[in-house]
Amino acid sequence: MIMNKVLITGGSGLIGRMLAKELDKEGYKISILGRNKYNQDKNSYTHYNWDIEKGNIDSEAVKNVECIVHLAGENISEKKWSPTQKIIIENSRVKSAKLLYQACLEQKVWPKTFISSSAIGYYGTFTSDKILTEEDGPGSDFLAEIGKKWESAADLFKQKGIRTVKIRTGVVLSKDGAAYPKMAKPAKFGLAAAFGSGKQYVPWIHIHDIVNIFTKAIEDEKMHGAYNGVAPQHLTNKELTKAIAKSFNKPYWLPNIPEFILKAVFGEMSDIILKGSRISAEKIKASGYTFKFSEIEDALKELSTKI
Repeated sequence: MIMNKVLITGGSGLIGRMLAKELDKEGYKISILGRNKYNQDKNSYTHYNWDIEKGNIDSEAVKNVECIVHLAGENISEKKWSPTQKIIIENSRVKSAKLLYQACLEQKVWPKTFISSSAIGYYGTFTSDKILTEEDGPGSDFLAEIGKKWESAADLFKQKGIRTVKIRTGVVLSKDGAAYPKMAKPAKFGLAAAFGSGKQYVPWIHIHDIVNIFTKAIEDEKMHGAYNGVAPQHLTNKELTKAIAKSFNKPYWLPNIPEFILKAVFGEMSDIILKGSRISAEKIKASGYTFKFSEIEDALKELSTKI
C-alpha cells in the first residue's frame, strides 16, 4: 500500500538519502524535516526545518502526513563522548521524537504510522555467546540508556493508537559513508587489521537491505514494535576484516590493533568497536522480509566495485 505522503527526519543522512530516493521512485510524496532549509530545486521533495535544541518546528511539516519516518540522530562516532556530546547525541534522537509528537498534538493531526530508527546499542555494548532477540531487555550503559529513551519517545505515538515500528539498526555497510569506507581504505592497501581481540561480533547490514526494511515497515500494516535491522550472518570483527581484505584481493597479515591504543584514542566510545554480541534477524525474516545480501561475500562484492 502506497501512502500519499511520508515525512522523513534525518533525510540528509546515509539511510535517509537512499530511503527518500527509493520511495520517490515508487511514487510516494516525500517531505524532509531537517536543521537547515534546503534548496528545493535539488529534488522534488518538500523541505521543512526545525531547531531541536530550541524546540522549534515548522508546523506545516506534520500536516497531511500519513507516515513519519524518524531517522534523525547525531553520528555516535563523530566525536569523543564528552558530557556535552552525550547530550547532543541524546537530544538529536529523543528530544526530536518528542518534538514531533508535540507538533502533532498541537496541530491535532496524526500520521497512520510512526517508524523510528533505533539501534542494536539498545541491548548494551558487550560481548557474549548469547544471540540477542527483540525479547531481550535493554542494557544499562550509555548507548542502551539512549536506546530506551529513544524507543520510549517513539511509543508516545503508540499510546495514541498509531502503528509504531522501531528498527534496531546494526552497522550499515555502504560505499557512501559510515564504517565500510573507513575499513576498506586500509584494506585496499593490504593494511587491514582487526580491533582488540577481534572476537567481538559486528552485527552488520547492507544499505540496500536496511532501506528495504524501512520501506517494508511503511507498507506492511502487520509490522508493529521492535525489529532488529541486521543481516542473518554472524561475523566477528576479525572475520569481517578478513572478508574486506579478501574482497580487494589483499592479504590479511597485520596484528590486531591493541585495545589500549583504541581506548587512548577514542575513550569511552571505543566500546562500540571493541565489544559486540550476535543479534538475531529471525523476527524480520518471519515478517516475510527476504534479504538481498545475507552473506558478507555478496555484500562486499557489490560494495568493493563502487568504492
